[in-house]
Amino acid sequence: MNPSVLLAVAILAGCASLDQSACSNAYETGFRDAIFGLQRQDDLYAPACTRQGARIDVARYAEGWQEGKYEFDRRKLQGGVD
Repeated sequence: MNPSVLLAVAILAGCASLDQSACSNAYETGFRDAIFGLQRQDDLYAPACTRQGARIDVARYAEGWQEGKYEFDRRKLQGGVD
């Protein structure tokens, strides 16, 4: 199966299972997304959170994502070994 299709399915599945905890813990959600090598997903989370009556703090999400991206890149450089 095409890797792009798999990624799209994974993202959609993640949005479907988004809960209020993920919305209220924007930093952790951003960090998690980046550490798994995902692009920023805040534009997908914002409407999903709104539908659940929550609001995602996009600035905190971006901070978490950036920190997770640094960690993801560091691990790639080290070959995944700490």
